[in-house]
Amino acid sequence: MTWHQEVTNAAPRVSPIVDLTLDDAALVRAIDNLNFIQMKAVKDGDERCPAAPLTPTIIPSDCSAENNSVTVAWQPPNHSFIEGYVLELDDGNGGEFREVYCGKETICTVDGLHFNSMYNARVKAFNSAGEGEYSELIGLQTAEVAWFTFDPVLSGGAGSGLNFSKNNATVSVEGWEHRVALGSVGFSRGIHYWEFTIDNYTADTDPAFGVARIDVARNKMLGKDEKSFAMYIDRQRSWFQHNSVHERRVEGGITTGSTIGVLLDLERHTLSFLVNEMPQGSVAFRDLYGVFYPAVSINRGVTLTMHTALDAPKMDYF
Repeated sequence: MTWHQEVTNAAPRVSPIVDLTLDDAALVRAIDNLNFIQMKAVKDGDERCPAAPLTPTIIPSDCSAENNSVTVAWQPPNHSFIEGYVLELDDGNGGEFREVYCGKETICTVDGLHFNSMYNARVKAFNSAGEGEYSELIGLQTAEVAWFTFDPVLSGGAGSGLNFSKNNATVSVEGWEHRVALGSVGFSRGIHYWEFTIDNYTADTDPAFGVARIDVARNKMLGKDEKSFAMYIDRQRSWFQHNSVHERRVEGGITTGSTIGVLLDLERHTLSFLVNEMPQGSVAFRDLYGVFYPAVSINRGVTLTMHTALDAPKMDYF
C-alpha cells in the first residue's frame, strides 16, 4: 500500500491500457527478399540441387539505341537460382546471333555496331545445372546517320600536340609537324558524310582530310602510310594520297571559311571529296574494305571544326 501510494503520487496516472507499436520493418524486408528456388526432381536419398533457370524477361522501357550503340535490360526469372546471363545480338541484318556479354548484371550496353541497322537481342540465364531458354527477341534500330567528334585519346593523347575545343569538335596544333586527329567512331558499313569548316588558314601548309585505320601513323601527313587515304589541299589545288603516292591534281583550293566534305560509301567501297559543296574531282579511292575512322592531319596555322550527322549528298560515281 505504501509503495503504491508513493508511485502513484510521484508519477502522473496513465491509462491501464498500454498501446504497443510493433516494429515489423525488418520482418517485412525479410519476407520481401524470400526467394523460392525450383529444384530438380531427384530420387529418394539423392542430393537435391537447383534446376536450370527459367527465362529472363526483357524490359522494353529500359532498352534503347543511340548512335551505333544499343542498351538491353532484363528482369531475372522468378524462382530460379542464377549464376549469370548470356546476351546475344544478331549481325544487324537478320543473320546469326553472337554472344556479346556474359556476367551477372541485368543491363548491358554494346558499342561499335553498324549504323542504320536493326539489331535483334535475346538473353538467357544459366547456373551449374544448365542453361535456361532464350527470352523473346527485342529489335533495336541504330542511328541512320552518325554523330561523332574528334577523339583525343585515339588521336594520341596528351602528348600528341593537338588542341581540342568546342566539345572536341574543333582541332588545332602549335607545331610545324603534321599531326593526325581521328574521329570517335569507326565505319565498316553504310554511307557516311561529314564536313570540316576551315576556321583559320594563315600558313603555307597542306591540311589533309580523309579516313584511316586505327593503327595509322599519328606523326605523318595523312596519306603518307598504307593505313590512310586522304586528299591534301592548299590555296590553289589538291591531290589524292595513299601510302605516299599522290596523284590526280585537281584545281581549286581553300581559304579561311571554306568547307571540305568527306563522303565514305562502304556500299560501293569508295571515298570522295567535296570543296565548298562541289565535287573535288572524281571518286578518289575505290575498293575500301574494313573499318575506317574519320581523320585529318594539320600543322601550325590551321584550325578546323568538324560537322557530323549530315545527310550524304547525291554523287555521280565515275
